[in-house]
Amino acid sequence: MQVAITRRTVVSMAALTVAGIAGRRARAASPRTIRIGYQRYGTLIILKHTGYLEAELAHTGDKVAWSEFPAGPQMLQAMGAGAIDFGITGDAPPIFAQAASNRVVYVAAEPVAPFGEAIIVPKTSTIRDIAGLKGKTVGLNRASNVHWLLLAALSKAGLTMADIQPVFLIPGAARPAFDSGRLDAWAIWDPYLSSVQAASDPRILTSAGGVVGNRQFFLADRQFATRSPDLVHLLLAQINRSDSWTQAHKDQVSQYLATDTGLPLAVVAKAVDRLTFGASPMTPDVVAEQQRIADAFFAQHLIPTHLTVQDAVWVPG
Repeated sequence: MQVAITRRTVVSMAALTVAGIAGRRARAASPRTIRIGYQRYGTLIILKHTGYLEAELAHTGDKVAWSEFPAGPQMLQAMGAGAIDFGITGDAPPIFAQAASNRVVYVAAEPVAPFGEAIIVPKTSTIRDIAGLKGKTVGLNRASNVHWLLLAALSKAGLTMADIQPVFLIPGAARPAFDSGRLDAWAIWDPYLSSVQAASDPRILTSAGGVVGNRQFFLADRQFATRSPDLVHLLLAQINRSDSWTQAHKDQVSQYLATDTGLPLAVVAKAVDRLTFGASPMTPDVVAEQQRIADAFFAQHLIPTHLTVQDAVWVPG
């Protein structure tokens, strides 16, 4: 597993940890429940597995409720409806969420993961590059990180979404469509990517590397973050604690995720090796990355209005 740790990351992690410790010292006036959305792969399911968060919340009498989602867009729809307080998604879902309401805020970001998503075609396909997707059916999860990957890759090849036939499917429905040949191409992320790679060795037309960043974001309900900043700090501190443990125990993590997802251990281990770790503050550079995505989606009429991403960045009081 390759993990880039800089002095800025160390300082940020230390600050988040101190804030989290400070927050737990004051027992909540009345018990609170943090409602967390997660997927069956990635940072938050590992945090759930460690039990670190529950142990820390025991000091304040607070609790956590976990809700599983198939992908980021569905998770943020739930957050926008007030059904969950905290979650993690890729780079595109928060843009669509902000376009829908002002309820979702960014609280932290992970490093980029350039090999954790890709646009693939069957090994026997005659399509050799992104330009070859013109007029073809391409499966993707609408409003997900791969929506941005596909849009950016097409743009780089001189194409737009209007030049292809997008087929919007959640991963569980896209895989059989891809395997049966009903899709010419598929834009997908790990561990679905590593799974199909192991099964049929598809051709990768492009990964995120050199096209987009593929960064994960920790997001919160604005009201929750405003009302309970101590819980946000505690969450981020325990995420970084869990991430540090994961980096030292990737074999154990892979085994757990393999058991939970039902995927072969080798498939999960490959996906885990492509993960990146560390909840860091939203820097100006990261905000600028998201602004470029928002501007591109607006230009392509994928969102109805121009957004200022900074308006959705949580600023602790």
